[in-house]
Amino acid sequence: MTGQRHAQCQCGQLRATVRGEPVRVSVCHCLDCQRRSGSVFAMQARYAAEDVGTEGTAREWARRGDKGAGAVFSFCPDCGSTVHYRLVDYPGFVTIPVGAFADPQFPAPGVSVYEERKHAWVSLPADIERHD
Repeated sequence: MTGQRHAQCQCGQLRATVRGEPVRVSVCHCLDCQRRSGSVFAMQARYAAEDVGTEGTAREWARRGDKGAGAVFSFCPDCGSTVHYRLVDYPGFVTIPVGAFADPQFPAPGVSVYEERKHAWVSLPADIERHD
């Protein structure tokens, strides 16, 4: 795909438009991502910052992860949905939760991280790159 994809919060006030394909699609099983997503893992797509445009009003919240890396989450102040975030250790990139695209045709993840915290019943593609 060389076109655009659109992501948005639940109420539609905060939006992101991306050009082209993500540089990485991953799932994270860390406890913080489980809490943030409200699911047993989070799935996200990383894009070069110049390929991402955002619209609407966002609030930000920053945290340090299990291994010390930082992230700054941008979420809708009205409905609370996270629409994009930046990883401190990866400047020049913007990450978007895949669920914000609401696109069943979105590419499958190629990377799975924090697998030591993966729920035993979760099944992922056999060829996925895995990290503990």
